[in-house]
Amino acid sequence: MGDIGGDDIRACQKGSSHHVRGGCFQDSGIVMAMCVSISLGCFLVVFSTHGILSFDPSYILQQVSSRNQLQYNSSMCGDLGLARPKPGPFGTVRASRTTPTVIPDESSNPRLAKLLREISVNREVMVAVANSHVMDKLEVWFNNIKRVGVTNYLVVALDVQVEKFCSQNGVPVYKPGPNKEFDSIGKMKRSPAVSGLKFQVLREFLVLGYGVLLSDADVVILRNPFDHIYRDSDVESMTDGHDNYTSYGFIDVFDDPSFGWSRIVHSTRLWVFNSGFFYLRPTEAAIELMDRVTARLRLDPNLWDQDVFNEELFFPSRPGYDGLQASKRTMDYYLFMNSKVLFKYVRKDPKLLAELRPVIIHVNYHPDKLVRMKAVVEFYVNGNKEALMPFRDGTRRH
Repeated sequence: MGDIGGDDIRACQKGSSHHVRGGCFQDSGIVMAMCVSISLGCFLVVFSTHGILSFDPSYILQQVSSRNQLQYNSSMCGDLGLARPKPGPFGTVRASRTTPTVIPDESSNPRLAKLLREISVNREVMVAVANSHVMDKLEVWFNNIKRVGVTNYLVVALDVQVEKFCSQNGVPVYKPGPNKEFDSIGKMKRSPAVSGLKFQVLREFLVLGYGVLLSDADVVILRNPFDHIYRDSDVESMTDGHDNYTSYGFIDVFDDPSFGWSRIVHSTRLWVFNSGFFYLRPTEAAIELMDRVTARLRLDPNLWDQDVFNEELFFPSRPGYDGLQASKRTMDYYLFMNSKVLFKYVRKDPKLLAELRPVIIHVNYHPDKLVRMKAVVEFYVNGNKEALMPFRDGTRRH
């Protein structure tokens, strides 16, 4: 290729067709092609190294499931407009509370994975964790589950007695493998440590990629709970509240008269989520919640699992503490009803009593659980209109 002389340049500037085709554009076009080729080669090397051009489906799924990797990709591709959303007009922007589910890891527990493939429906299962000290209540629990036609349920047996009891009654049962610490706690009659085991157990279901509806044994199932779950949040729980304020939140006022003009301080209040009936989507946030609660209960077995469950779920980040980034939903307290709502309010209101059709009744406010559970069945299942009336609102302390 010869050098481009002054006449060639002038000819190009004048638009000579001969030099346009054969001189300036031909030679400069070759240079441009070389530059483009080199740039493209660098692009391929750099971006394939970072996985942008990788078409391995498992790799792509890993990016979706990993919060940190998503943040990395967002910052990397943000200037290209590939990761950051463009906000719409006023009133139309809605942030998503529904986070991606994890990639199932069946290698973590092949035996449980096999069982769940057989009994789950839409990769969901209702689970009760029980030992032999609650078998009388457990029998009421699974008999009503069978009656309403729920098939995707499972009892996690903490001892051999419960395992045999479930097998004899045709109830799907799973007993974790031998573990001295686990087995010793599982034999206790009543202990915060026993309740705390369920968080450790539920983690295994989540890692396997299953949505889990945890139910304590003192719950009476009246309708299929899976028909009334939203599934839009990491955690969806029944409440200990008894009305709209206590169940869904309200602004409370603290009065400090010594402070004069600014004596009134506002705060937010909410009755706690009940750790005896809640639904978990198989997300990183849900697994992290199980890990946090389990870790704290191991450090101090005397902590109440429900307190820890709510503290980890609701307390915000602060200096020295990173709060859990989990989305939450409170269940309808008339559908997923606690026993305070039933015995103090609903049973005394003929209109509510006639109109409401609870999905469950959780006898969580009363220690005389079995007799009240049977009364609930008598009223809602067998039609005995007087079954709820003999009881006190609450139970006296001895």
